[in-house]
Amino acid sequence: SEEAEEHLRDVETLARTGVMVAIERELVGVVSIADPVKPEAARVISILKSMGVRSMMVTGDNWGTAVAIARELGIERPCVHAESLPEDKARIVEEMQAAGTSVAMVGDGINDSPALVAADVGMAIGAGTDIAIEAADIVLMKSNLEDVITGIDLSRKSFFRIWLNYVWALGYNVLGIPIAAGALFPSTGFRLPPWVAGAAMAASSVSVVCSSLWLKRYKRPKVVEEIDTSVQR
Repeated sequence: SEEAEEHLRDVETLARTGVMVAIERELVGVVSIADPVKPEAARVISILKSMGVRSMMVTGDNWGTAVAIARELGIERPCVHAESLPEDKARIVEEMQAAGTSVAMVGDGINDSPALVAADVGMAIGAGTDIAIEAADIVLMKSNLEDVITGIDLSRKSFFRIWLNYVWALGYNVLGIPIAAGALFPSTGFRLPPWVAGAAMAASSVSVVCSSLWLKRYKRPKVVEEIDTSVQR
Protein backbone atom coordinates (compact mmCIF):
# COMPACT_ATOMS: atom_id res chain seq x y z
CA SER A 1 0.00 0.00 0.00
CA GLU A 2 1.03 3.60 -0.40
CA GLU A 3 1.00 4.05 3.35
CA ALA A 4 3.42 1.14 3.81
CA GLU A 5 5.74 2.41 1.06
CA GLU A 6 5.76 5.86 2.60
CA HIS A 7 6.61 4.33 5.98
CA LEU A 8 9.44 2.36 4.35
CA ARG A 9 10.87 5.55 2.89
CA ASP A 10 10.67 7.23 6.29
CA VAL A 11 12.47 4.29 7.89
CA GLU A 12 15.24 4.39 5.26
CA THR A 13 15.87 8.09 5.88
CA LEU A 14 16.64 7.09 9.48
CA ALA A 15 19.39 4.74 8.21
CA ARG A 16 17.28 1.66 8.90
CA THR A 17 16.15 -1.20 6.70
CA GLY A 18 12.40 -1.82 6.59
CA VAL A 19 10.99 -5.34 6.44
CA MET A 20 7.32 -5.86 5.60
CA VAL A 21 5.44 -8.45 7.61
CA ALA A 22 2.47 -10.21 6.02
CA ILE A 23 0.05 -12.86 7.25
CA GLU A 24 -1.72 -14.82 4.54
CA ARG A 25 -0.55 -12.25 1.97
CA GLU A 26 -2.02 -9.40 3.95
CA LEU A 27 0.35 -6.69 5.14
CA VAL A 28 0.14 -6.35 8.89
CA GLY A 29 3.19 -4.29 9.73
CA VAL A 30 6.68 -3.02 8.99
CA VAL A 31 9.71 -3.88 11.10
CA SER A 32 12.75 -1.59 10.94
CA ILE A 33 16.21 -3.10 11.40
CA ALA A 34 19.28 -1.01 12.14
CA ASP A 35 22.96 -1.89 12.24
CA PRO A 36 24.36 0.84 14.50
CA VAL A 37 27.21 2.87 13.06
CA LYS A 38 30.37 2.71 15.17
CA PRO A 39 30.59 5.90 17.25
CA GLU A 40 34.08 6.69 15.98
CA ALA A 41 33.28 6.11 12.29
CA ALA A 42 32.50 9.70 11.30
CA ARG A 43 35.62 11.10 12.93
CA VAL A 44 37.83 8.38 11.44
CA ILE A 45 36.53 9.20 7.95
CA SER A 46 37.15 12.90 8.58
CA ILE A 47 40.74 12.22 9.66
CA LEU A 48 41.35 9.94 6.67
CA LYS A 49 40.18 12.76 4.42
CA SER A 50 42.71 15.11 6.03
CA MET A 51 45.38 12.47 5.29
CA GLY A 52 44.45 12.53 1.61
CA VAL A 53 42.52 9.25 1.73
CA ARG A 54 39.13 9.21 -0.01
CA SER A 55 36.52 7.05 1.71
CA MET A 56 33.84 5.16 -0.21
CA MET A 57 30.97 3.02 0.99
CA VAL A 58 30.09 -0.18 -0.85
CA THR A 59 27.18 -2.01 0.74
CA GLY A 60 24.50 -4.53 0.04
CA ASP A 61 21.90 -2.36 1.77
CA ASN A 62 19.26 -0.53 -0.26
CA TRP A 63 19.94 2.95 -1.60
CA GLY A 64 17.77 4.80 0.89
CA THR A 65 19.53 3.32 3.92
CA ALA A 66 22.98 3.65 2.32
CA VAL A 67 22.53 7.33 1.48
CA ALA A 68 21.24 8.10 4.98
CA ILE A 69 24.25 6.39 6.61
CA ALA A 70 26.65 8.10 4.18
CA ARG A 71 25.15 11.47 5.08
CA GLU A 72 25.65 10.69 8.77
CA LEU A 73 29.30 9.73 8.18
CA GLY A 74 30.15 12.61 5.86
CA ILE A 75 30.63 10.46 2.76
CA GLU A 76 29.69 12.21 -0.48
CA ARG A 77 26.88 10.79 -2.62
CA PRO A 78 29.12 9.88 -5.62
CA CYS A 79 31.21 7.73 -3.27
CA VAL A 80 28.26 5.53 -2.29
CA HIS A 81 27.54 2.18 -3.96
CA ALA A 82 24.45 0.39 -2.65
CA GLU A 83 22.66 -2.90 -3.35
CA SER A 84 26.05 -4.41 -4.26
CA LEU A 85 26.57 -8.16 -4.49
CA PRO A 86 29.95 -9.67 -3.50
CA GLU A 87 31.09 -9.74 -7.13
CA ASP A 88 29.98 -6.10 -7.53
CA LYS A 89 32.22 -5.06 -4.63
CA ALA A 90 35.21 -6.80 -6.20
CA ARG A 91 34.41 -5.23 -9.59
CA ILE A 92 34.29 -1.73 -8.08
CA VAL A 93 37.70 -2.30 -6.48
CA GLU A 94 39.14 -3.52 -9.78
CA GLU A 95 37.70 -0.55 -11.68
CA MET A 96 39.36 1.86 -9.25
CA GLN A 97 42.65 0.01 -9.59
CA ALA A 98 42.39 0.17 -13.38
CA ALA A 99 42.05 3.94 -13.04
CA GLY A 100 45.39 4.04 -11.23
CA THR A 101 44.07 4.25 -7.67
CA SER A 102 45.55 2.26 -4.79
CA VAL A 103 42.67 0.67 -2.90
CA ALA A 104 42.39 -0.46 0.71
CA MET A 105 39.23 -2.39 1.57
CA VAL A 106 37.84 -2.65 5.10
CA GLY A 107 35.23 -5.35 5.69
CA ASP A 108 34.02 -7.97 8.12
CA GLY A 109 31.61 -10.26 6.30
CA ILE A 110 31.58 -13.13 3.83
CA ASN A 111 30.22 -10.76 1.18
CA ASP A 112 33.33 -8.58 1.58
CA SER A 113 35.82 -11.40 0.97
CA PRO A 114 36.12 -11.05 -2.85
CA ALA A 115 36.78 -7.31 -2.50
CA LEU A 116 39.28 -7.90 0.32
CA VAL A 117 41.22 -10.24 -1.95
CA ALA A 118 41.03 -7.88 -4.96
CA ALA A 119 42.16 -4.78 -3.04
CA ASP A 120 45.79 -3.72 -2.82
CA VAL A 121 45.42 -3.98 0.95
CA GLY A 122 42.57 -5.85 2.62
CA MET A 123 41.72 -4.98 6.23
CA ALA A 124 39.39 -7.28 8.15
CA ILE A 125 37.61 -6.41 11.37
CA GLY A 126 38.80 -8.79 14.08
CA ALA A 127 35.25 -9.61 15.15
CA GLY A 128 34.28 -10.44 11.55
CA THR A 129 33.86 -13.80 9.87
CA ASP A 130 36.73 -16.25 9.53
CA ILE A 131 36.52 -16.09 5.74
CA ALA A 132 36.98 -12.31 5.74
CA ILE A 133 39.92 -12.60 8.14
CA GLU A 134 41.57 -15.24 5.94
CA ALA A 135 41.09 -13.08 2.84
CA ALA A 136 42.58 -9.93 4.39
CA ASP A 137 46.18 -8.75 4.55
CA ILE A 138 45.69 -6.93 7.87
CA VAL A 139 43.40 -7.89 10.76
CA LEU A 140 42.23 -5.14 13.12
CA MET A 141 42.37 -7.26 16.26
CA LYS A 142 40.52 -4.79 18.50
CA SER A 143 37.83 -4.22 15.84
CA ASN A 144 38.37 -0.47 16.20
CA LEU A 145 38.09 1.62 13.05
CA GLU A 146 40.71 4.07 14.31
CA ASP A 147 43.26 1.30 13.78
CA VAL A 148 42.79 1.90 10.04
CA ILE A 149 44.44 5.29 10.62
CA THR A 150 47.24 3.61 12.57
CA GLY A 151 47.79 1.06 9.80
CA ILE A 152 48.06 3.73 7.10
CA ASP A 153 50.27 5.97 9.23
CA LEU A 154 52.61 3.10 10.12
CA SER A 155 52.85 1.97 6.50
CA ARG A 156 53.74 5.49 5.39
CA LYS A 157 56.42 5.80 8.06
CA SER A 158 57.81 2.37 7.09
CA PHE A 159 57.96 3.37 3.43
CA PHE A 160 59.70 6.64 4.37
CA ARG A 161 62.23 4.69 6.43
CA ILE A 162 62.92 2.37 3.48
CA TRP A 163 63.45 5.40 1.23
CA LEU A 164 65.71 7.04 3.83
CA ASN A 165 67.81 3.88 4.19
CA TYR A 166 68.17 3.59 0.43
CA VAL A 167 69.28 7.22 0.01
CA TRP A 168 71.69 6.95 2.94
CA ALA A 169 73.26 3.69 1.71
CA LEU A 170 73.52 4.98 -1.86
CA GLY A 171 75.15 8.26 -0.80
CA TYR A 172 77.48 6.46 1.62
CA ASN A 173 78.72 4.10 -1.07
CA VAL A 174 78.92 6.74 -3.81
CA LEU A 175 81.31 8.72 -1.59
CA GLY A 176 83.07 5.85 0.13
CA ILE A 177 83.90 3.49 -2.73
CA PRO A 178 85.95 6.01 -4.80
CA ILE A 179 87.88 7.01 -1.67
CA ALA A 180 88.53 3.35 -0.83
CA ALA A 181 89.68 2.81 -4.43
CA GLY A 182 92.30 5.57 -4.03
CA ALA A 183 90.59 8.40 -5.93
CA LEU A 184 92.14 10.98 -3.56
CA PHE A 185 95.62 9.46 -3.51
CA PRO A 186 97.06 11.21 -6.63
CA SER A 187 96.14 14.69 -5.37
CA THR A 188 96.36 14.34 -1.59
CA GLY A 189 98.34 11.19 -0.96
CA PHE A 190 95.42 9.92 1.20
CA ARG A 191 94.22 6.37 0.93
CA LEU A 192 92.23 4.04 3.12
CA PRO A 193 93.80 0.88 4.48
CA PRO A 194 91.78 -2.23 3.43
CA TRP A 195 90.68 -2.93 6.99
CA VAL A 196 89.28 0.62 7.35
CA ALA A 197 87.40 0.27 4.06
CA GLY A 198 85.96 -3.07 5.22
CA ALA A 199 84.93 -1.58 8.57
CA ALA A 200 83.29 1.36 6.78
CA MET A 201 81.21 -1.02 4.65
CA ALA A 202 80.13 -2.91 7.77
CA ALA A 203 79.24 0.40 9.44
CA SER A 204 76.99 1.22 6.48
CA SER A 205 75.00 -1.98 7.00
CA VAL A 206 74.81 -1.44 10.76
CA SER A 207 73.52 2.12 10.30
CA VAL A 208 70.75 0.91 7.96
CA VAL A 209 69.70 -1.80 10.43
CA CYS A 210 69.67 0.69 13.32
CA SER A 211 67.59 3.09 11.26
CA SER A 212 65.06 0.33 10.56
CA LEU A 213 64.94 -0.69 14.22
CA TRP A 214 63.92 2.88 15.04
CA LEU A 215 60.41 1.87 13.90
CA LYS A 216 60.14 -0.13 17.13
CA ARG A 217 59.69 3.25 18.84
CA TYR A 218 56.60 3.94 16.73
CA LYS A 219 53.64 5.43 18.57
CA ARG A 220 50.10 5.79 17.32
CA PRO A 221 49.03 9.27 16.21
CA LYS A 222 47.68 11.37 19.09
CA VAL A 223 44.34 11.75 17.35
CA VAL A 224 43.91 7.96 17.43
CA GLU A 225 44.60 7.93 21.17
CA GLU A 226 41.98 10.64 21.61
CA ILE A 227 39.38 8.65 19.64
CA ASP A 228 40.18 5.50 21.61
CA THR A 229 39.76 7.36 24.89
CA SER A 230 36.46 8.96 23.86
CA VAL A 231 35.04 5.59 22.73
CA GLN A 232 35.99 3.91 26.01
CA ARG A 233 34.15 6.62 27.90
